[in-house]
Amino acid sequence: MKKYLLLLISLFLLFLCEAQKPDKYILLKPEKVFDGEQMQTGWVVLVKNNIIEAAGPMNFKLPPGSQIIELKGMTLLPGLIEGHSHLFLHPYNETSWDDQVLKESRAERTARAVTHADSTLMAGFTTVRDLGTEGALYDDVGLKRAIEKGVIPGPRMICATRAIVAKGTYGPKSPSADVVLPQGAAEVSNIDEMADEVRTEIGKGADVIKIYADYRWGVNGESEPTFTTEEIAVAVKIASSSGRFVTVHSGTAEGMKRAIMAGVHSIEHGDGGTEEVFKMMKEKGVALCPTLAAGDAILQYRGWKKGIDPEPENIVNKRKSFQMALAAGVTICMGGDVGVFSHGENAREMEMMVEYGMKPIDVLRSATSINADVFGYGNKIGRIKKGLLADVIAVDNDPSADIKNIRKVKLVMKDGVVCKSF
Repeated sequence: MKKYLLLLISLFLLFLCEAQKPDKYILLKPEKVFDGEQMQTGWVVLVKNNIIEAAGPMNFKLPPGSQIIELKGMTLLPGLIEGHSHLFLHPYNETSWDDQVLKESRAERTARAVTHADSTLMAGFTTVRDLGTEGALYDDVGLKRAIEKGVIPGPRMICATRAIVAKGTYGPKSPSADVVLPQGAAEVSNIDEMADEVRTEIGKGADVIKIYADYRWGVNGESEPTFTTEEIAVAVKIASSSGRFVTVHSGTAEGMKRAIMAGVHSIEHGDGGTEEVFKMMKEKGVALCPTLAAGDAILQYRGWKKGIDPEPENIVNKRKSFQMALAAGVTICMGGDVGVFSHGENAREMEMMVEYGMKPIDVLRSATSINADVFGYGNKIGRIKKGLLADVIAVDNDPSADIKNIRKVKLVMKDGVVCKSF
């Protein structure tokens, strides 16, 4: 009985200590503040524990004991949000996709993912939407939880677990029809299996559902739609019932149309989009994550010397489709399909978005407030605003004047904790 009372007293005292723990205040004093929508001058940002307490002119009294961080010549921004990542992949010029799926153990792939998560965070990307483990099952959810527990450093993760593909369309594939290889995604064959897989993935911890609306399964290996509108719509209905969104991989006009009519929230890639398709996306409020950097990287792996050789047809067409989407007023997310190229080089996509016709300030919006809103996290991250989580970064100079400045990361704060400082 005495031991029991001592234990209760100890727990009570521990509770009192935690309850009386003083609030921690950090005042950030940059040259400029990009608040997620506009560039501001004359602003400071006050962080209380892990929340933004104030953002604007310093017309408030600084709490005693506040830490002050001077950010002279720097721009403060919301933590960047990577919209299309694969933390369990690494560049294909190092190891082919097939060999990563078939020959690398899940232990190795997880070890790589840990380093990729750290590189991503240090590059100023405090959140990633990770769109498929490509054969590593539900290990992205385990990685997410390890980051949340503080076991390893890394960004906030929005997990898709396993992408959903039509049976027989994905890979790896064997030259022999008699050999069945492990697949890089979850295969389904009909509406019932689609419904079952969506529910399974939600149960395993998926935050978003990803579906391949088309793939290279045509007679001559060309991309063709893989699911009917009705099959995709079932996934959307179930996911929506749970408060989740569906995004689709699609590079054909027909695949995009089916996905739009099925009610998906966003489309990845969109290479084959037409004026008609992008008009539909605008009307239905479907966002596009163009992944410009992925195709650019793959063609360079195959021998294209960018800046020296003429642009390949794929690049010319990608530039045109992206500009059509812009002209149609489609909501553009920032996401590079990183994993095809190196983690930590996420800014490569932002630079290409400017190269292909977007204004730097619009690219900054895409990588912060727009991604946050499209992914359903606008009430938590994506802006420098009172009450939101203290995910902020500081870079040298002004990235709205030159997007390359986004690489000059001097400070990274996630959840009110400084992870990187100059």
